[in-house]
Amino acid sequence: MKNETSIKYFYLLPFYGGIQNKSLIAAFFSLIYLVGILVNSSIITVICLEVQLHKPMYIFISNLSIVDICYTSVTVPKLLHMLLSGDHIVPFSQCYTQLYFFATVGTAEDILLFIMAYDRYVAICIPLHYPIILSQRNCTMITFGIWAAAFLNSLLYTTTALYKSSCHSNIIHQFFCDAKSLTKTTCSSTNIFFIVTGLEVLILAVFPLLCILISYVKIFSVIFNMKSKESRRKAFSTCSSHVTVISIYYGTALVGNLIPSNSEIQESVVNIIYTSIIPMINPIIYSLQNSNVQSALSPRRGSCKPGMYKY
Repeated sequence: MKNETSIKYFYLLPFYGGIQNKSLIAAFFSLIYLVGILVNSSIITVICLEVQLHKPMYIFISNLSIVDICYTSVTVPKLLHMLLSGDHIVPFSQCYTQLYFFATVGTAEDILLFIMAYDRYVAICIPLHYPIILSQRNCTMITFGIWAAAFLNSLLYTTTALYKSSCHSNIIHQFFCDAKSLTKTTCSSTNIFFIVTGLEVLILAVFPLLCILISYVKIFSVIFNMKSKESRRKAFSTCSSHVTVISIYYGTALVGNLIPSNSEIQESVVNIIYTSIIPMINPIIYSLQNSNVQSALSPRRGSCKPGMYKY
């Protein structure tokens, strides 16, 4: 019988079939990484320094920027190391550590996007209760809860993944250690892991998405019933960036899950978009579509006065 504990390391192939011009590709990912870090750090700094942005919506936006920084920091530096050094060997422990932190930020983003939708629902549908429901104390507790749930869930998920004995192959056709690729290396039963994965998808993806959709159905019904065009415009402006981010995030995730398990090239493209491109464009979307953030980022500050829906 084949020894199920024979694999002590994994060999990562970032791009299926080999790559040319590694230096050019490394420069491209370095640029994406630096831009992502810069724009997300700018959003966090501005929100921390500007008093007018010390509100629930911007607390959640700053947390989203932290998640985006973590997304790229978990995957891109290791990819750059492989491209520049040619060393594609990743120790077993390092691979599962990467999986743990990747699952952590993924869980945090799923919950955070749901909370941000709830924030918009309260702000537009029941604005008089907004200061009570999303008080500073409640926002602090929600933020702590998001990250606590993310770390605990990731611990459960990674521990379950560790029970899979990897012995079929130690080659992973991805640029980081993701659960889908690790499953292909297993030679033991993965029933428990697939059950946990199914529950993860149901609780952290399907359920939050349904709640987000229900929230926006109610939000848009309230907006369409507003008599003032200016009120409708302001209400739409506070939701547009979040709707855009959710559409890109869940759209990419849906495409990734629909791809057949043997389509390594397509999986790599989706993962690059998911882990590198989206974290870079999220803060750009919020800065372009939010007048308060634009005002804070502009050298001439203070021109934008918070309106009823600009939380």
